[in-house]
Amino acid sequence: MESEALPVPPGDSSEQQGAEAVMLAALGERLGLALAPTRLYLPDGSRVAVDGVSTSPAVLVEAWAHQGPTKPAQRNKVLADALKLVYVASQLPGAHRKVLCLSDEEAARPFLGRSWYAGALRSMDVEVEVVPLGEEWRERVLNAQARQYR
Repeated sequence: MESEALPVPPGDSSEQQGAEAVMLAALGERLGLALAPTRLYLPDGSRVAVDGVSTSPAVLVEAWAHQGPTKPAQRNKVLADALKLVYVASQLPGAHRKVLCLSDEEAARPFLGRSWYAGALRSMDVEVEVVPLGEEWRERVLNAQARQYR
């Protein structure tokens, strides 16, 4: 008897997580370093998961695989990721490069240019790097976004 595959729950984000791993590998190659997801324990007793960390040179990266225009809540998620980078870097010894890694020019647009939040990112030395996904990953993320839309 053949078993039927269970449908993917609408909120499942495994496609985005896979795409973010691909993005981090490509960004690491671009920057000439290895980035690994890391759980950090900070001096204040808090712990935080960072999508990509390199110790030499010291780099902190948060990745977001979204494709297409952003909604206000999505922009706030990216800004929260940037705040996380700024806070973590402030708690660790030495200087750390802080990078938001996005995979789509349209999704990155609000964080570049003349918006107040683009200016805020620049003032806090948070870089925005766009690492485009290959067509297969892009389609997988777009399909997941369509399924997740509520």
